Amino acid sequence: MASPERVQNLPDRKLTIAMRHPRFLTADRWATAGGVAVAGFLLVALGAPVLTAIEGQDPYTYHLDALDDTGSPVGFGGGISGTHWFGVEPLTGRDLFAIVTYGARTSLSVGLAATAIAVLIGVLVGITAGFFGGWYDQVVSRLVDVLYGFPYLVFMIAVGAVVSAHFPRTWLVILVIGAFGWPTVARVIRGQTLALKHRTFVVASTAMGARPAHVLIRQVLPNLSATIIVYSTILVPGLIGVEAALSFLGVGVPAPTPSWGRSIGEGIGWVQTDAMFLIFPGAALFAITLAFNLLGDGLRDALDPRSAARS
Repeated sequence: MASPERVQNLPDRKLTIAMRHPRFLTADRWATAGGVAVAGFLLVALGAPVLTAIEGQDPYTYHLDALDDTGSPVGFGGGISGTHWFGVEPLTGRDLFAIVTYGARTSLSVGLAATAIAVLIGVLVGITAGFFGGWYDQVVSRLVDVLYGFPYLVFMIAVGAVVSAHFPRTWLVILVIGAFGWPTVARVIRGQTLALKHRTFVVASTAMGARPAHVLIRQVLPNLSATIIVYSTILVPGLIGVEAALSFLGVGVPAPTPSWGRSIGEGIGWVQTDAMFLIFPGAALFAITLAFNLLGDGLRDALDPRSAARS
């Protein structure tokens, strides 16, 4: 009798089709544009110090000479000039281009780190719940239902009020967002695992005495790779939006760390006199969210065998 390790594992057909036929990944022009935009934001985040050095500004220096007696930027368009490409922040005079550029680093750092935590927890919980079932699956399902209805924004406000100021607030934001972002991933992975565990190669391996860890890691998990990739890409913009919402409410990343959400919140009070302070960070947040969503939709279509067959 063949050993469990010799049982043929069926590769993920979705991922195989996309890898063998890369044209499916680039056929959608909107998805390609989204991928290019995401790459651009990543380059901006990584190169923020270089970009702001070209302008000669940074997001932490106050330029009070760029403000009038009321605290409003001097000049046209919120103080836009050759020195300040996007203008300056009201009251403080901080360079808005530097704030938006470094804000990309903040949003992507929080979004990607929180997504990694959410996907790690969601995949671990979902794959074990779907494979083992029973009382464990019931407990996980009820826990997911509870987390869906839990007011995590209120929880974040409460945690921010009681946690010591010496604890890094940015890491607190990442941990909280990641801890509340995994239920959707767990539910999707659980459903996929329920279907996979009844496939012939999984049943054969189990019948031949393969350990559950071997079946999960060597056979079930590789066949979930396409689903994990797609949902990770779709999850990032949602968690970036959560960080922006928390910063908008004043419980996100601490000042003076640049944050698009906090800039939008502060810009609302100046929209009548300095709309640029609201427009630039708002446009950046909209663009990065749209880019990730377009890329995620393109990956979903590219990794769908039915889409590949139609092409």
